[in-house]
Amino acid sequence: MNVFTEETRLRAREIIARYPADRSRSALLPLLHLVQSEEGYVSPAGVEFCAEVLGLNKAQVGAVATFYTMYKRKPTGDYLVSVCTNTMCDVLGGQAVYDALAEHLGVGHEETTADGKITLEHAECLAACDYGPVMTVNYDFFDNVEPQGALGVVQELQAGGRPMPTRGARLCTLKEMAVQLAGFADERDGAVADGGPGEPSLRGLRLAEQHGISVAGFDPRTPIRSKAEADRAAAEAKAKAESGKPAPAPEPARAAEPAKADTTTAKADTAGNAGAAEPATPEAASGSTAPDVKAPDVKSPQVRTAETRQPDARTPVADAPGTKVPTDGPAPAPRDARAAEAAGAAANPPAGDGKPAGDAAGAQERNLKDAEAGTGADGADPADASGTGVRK
Repeated sequence: MNVFTEETRLRAREIIARYPADRSRSALLPLLHLVQSEEGYVSPAGVEFCAEVLGLNKAQVGAVATFYTMYKRKPTGDYLVSVCTNTMCDVLGGQAVYDALAEHLGVGHEETTADGKITLEHAECLAACDYGPVMTVNYDFFDNVEPQGALGVVQELQAGGRPMPTRGARLCTLKEMAVQLAGFADERDGAVADGGPGEPSLRGLRLAEQHGISVAGFDPRTPIRSKAEADRAAAEAKAKAESGKPAPAPEPARAAEPAKADTTTAKADTAGNAGAAEPATPEAASGSTAPDVKAPDVKSPQVRTAETRQPDARTPVADAPGTKVPTDGPAPAPRDARAAEAAGAAANPPAGDGKPAGDAAGAQERNLKDAEAGTGADGADPADASGTGVRK
């Protein structure tokens, strides 16, 4: 069953078109956010969808989806409440905030309330230590929270409201946020009209203004050029630099070349002796009349890999470009597996308290006897073997 709408497929093509043709797999991160906006998490169907549109296999997509914590692997609520419990926020009371929310909601880490509205999670760091303790709702910040304030935010969410974050735009659902993370604008009316920077974020600017510190030559009225204007300016600068280069000096006149030897005999000779008079042509050297082609190394690694593997959603991952993909052979018979297991157990007896598994006990026993006798392995007194030894 196709779980993705035609709008999602159109957006997927738009995301891929942002990247060069030989860099299309760079679109994987926003595509994962896109499928998460459709289902609320990255499902197996979402992994297959990304693999299909990018020409990858599901193992490659799954490796990325499981690496980043923002990609959820099971259904997530409309509001993801993340409480920072890392060192700074924990010292300031972050764990108390988390515990209060967990008790109120009746859920633990990465668990969702029965109505499917709120998912709670620990967060290692939310990168806002100067506002700690902090929590986010769908990645929008609520700063300097304490248990009662955090409970008030969650209770408003449960009642159907959307509390205003301390910083940032108006709150949205996790699916709406995933669309924005995929690179699309928030089209809600007045979505970005609210919010503003926090005082700690502006502290450095205020200090710079107070002490008259600014970047040399900085003009805040400088317009931001478009890409076309920037490319045109770069081309003009390059042309100007090249026109300013001094003209190359003329090459000195060469001495008159001696008369060329008669190559009739040389041409009649074999290709191996052609170098004596005239370099052998590629046709003569290889016996082929096929046109020359550029070596594959002039291509980008991504193009060369794609042309070699030609992967799709059902293709296993090759170890390296140009290698043959191994195929699974028949499974060993049960009796062969049992025999191999028995042989392995016999060759590796269980470890005792005095030695690691697989070590022979003879050498250890001999060393113990030598030590008790007061002699080394060669019969010498151990005290004589060292200038600092003490005779027993």
